[in-house]
Amino acid sequence: MIEIKDLLLKFNKLLISEEVKKSSIKKTLNEVLGVQVKNEDIKIKNNIIYLNIKPIYKNEIFLKRKEILLKLKESFGKKAPQKIV
Repeated sequence: MIEIKDLLLKFNKLLISEEVKKSSIKKTLNEVLGVQVKNEDIKIKNNIIYLNIKPIYKNEIFLKRKEILLKLKESFGKKAPQKIV
């Protein structure tokens, strides 16, 4: 018989924590744009990334969003965010 803790460990590997996602997004933005973003400025809801940053950085992100989303897809796989707002 399978114990509950074994099942929970299995699902824990499948789920990516919010902090891990934020740090990966932060790292990707730094690699692509050279922009430092705080974890508090990143929110993820329904596979959409919301950034609370200066408009000039948002313009840069908008121009390079395909590259950013491609790198995030490599990191997250199927659970990659679909949009950046």
